[in-house]
Amino acid sequence: MSVVPETPDAPRSLSSPLTLPNGQVLPNRIMKSALSEALGTSDNAPDIRLTRLYGRWAEGGYGLLVTGNVMVDHRHLGEPGNVAVEDRRDMDALSRWAKTAQDGGTPIWMQINHPGRQGNPVTTVGGTIAPSAVGLDIPGIPAPRAATTDEIESIIERFAVTAALAEEAGFDGVQIHAAHGYLVSQFLSPLSNVRTDEWGGDIDGRARFLLEVIRRVRSRVSPGFAVGVKLNSADFQRGGFSEDESRAVIAMIGDLPVDLIEISGGSYESPAMMGKSVSASTASREAYFLEYAVTVRDIAPHIPLAVTGGFRTRAGMDDAIASSACHVVGLGRPTAVAPDAARDVLSGRIDTLPSPSISVPVPARFATTRSVRSLDGLLDLQWHTDQLHRMGAGKEPDPARPITRTLVSSLQRNGIDAVRAKRRGPAGAPSAAASSRMAGVLSLVRRYVVGPIVRIFRGGPTSGA
Repeated sequence: MSVVPETPDAPRSLSSPLTLPNGQVLPNRIMKSALSEALGTSDNAPDIRLTRLYGRWAEGGYGLLVTGNVMVDHRHLGEPGNVAVEDRRDMDALSRWAKTAQDGGTPIWMQINHPGRQGNPVTTVGGTIAPSAVGLDIPGIPAPRAATTDEIESIIERFAVTAALAEEAGFDGVQIHAAHGYLVSQFLSPLSNVRTDEWGGDIDGRARFLLEVIRRVRSRVSPGFAVGVKLNSADFQRGGFSEDESRAVIAMIGDLPVDLIEISGGSYESPAMMGKSVSASTASREAYFLEYAVTVRDIAPHIPLAVTGGFRTRAGMDDAIASSACHVVGLGRPTAVAPDAARDVLSGRIDTLPSPSISVPVPARFATTRSVRSLDGLLDLQWHTDQLHRMGAGKEPDPARPITRTLVSSLQRNGIDAVRAKRRGPAGAPSAAASSRMAGVLSLVRRYVVGPIVRIFRGGPTSGA
């Protein structure tokens, strides 16, 4: 396909192809954004269910498919079931995964990631690692230890090795995950990175890790292989990574050979990417991060922008592309219940995508507490993961799936230890704040989630007390 590079005054629509800086062509402007599938084998290889799932999305008409978290170190997983790519041992399975998507005419990029302090306590070997020994403000998650300079260099190298293996397996590109509170994002945030060496301090020092990862990755892959970055507009925490700092990072990325920047926001402490922590006025608009994207599109004008988070209507997507607010529309959770979303939108078959609202069944007075909002975000993520597992098993999504069934499947996938209080104070005992928050979460879970499950099994009513 021969496509003329985009110019500022060129007409564009959702169906317009997009030529990236490296010459790769996306057939349209709708991207299936990363969703963590948790469909790896027990030894972190791609499972046949991943092939089935991406075969389903390959039929969905997307311009680009981005995989869920592929970890660069099997000792540090975001959750059980993550794929980890460190060497050539799973090359056949990786190649089948890539080819399945490409058989539908869609490029596929591998999202490469390290969880840092967001590593799952059940699967992490040797404890979690982060820029600094600053724990998550989420009940039950143990505090990390600070990475040494040698460990930082080793992790940068791991990103490059994984990217090179992705190209060898036949993927069309990689996306470096620098958002949502994972390790690269942790380096960027002044809350989680309090280092005083060359990897911390001001935004130049805190951005160094991301920039070195980009440089190392690009040095190991061919010019035609795409390198993208997923970046937060902000982390939506007081004193955290701000929009001004995000704009400064985009200016730095603009000096490097990057092919696409995807804008998102938030973390699992403050899940703005799921609409859980943005303001009511922001949530009422269609795309949570579109206004921010408009403020950065001229900072690195040669790098296309994708925006993910909140797009639900064909009109909203059309407007975003036609107005040049962004070059690509990213869809995440809607693709878990509507795998043909892009084809349906582009053909005009549907005007509004389904958007199930997943929340813990608690009284209204508890719904806005931090513990409940954190649990809401986690269960929303797990509910959508359930839909991916259904498609991986060759079934259709189930938009009516009860949240109580998701709680059971979540505990099965992640292990009960993942919701136990493990954060330790200086004396080795659980900190009072962590224990209090954890007790509150578990009390709510027992009363309003576990209780209804028990009543279901006993054949009684399921309404909460």
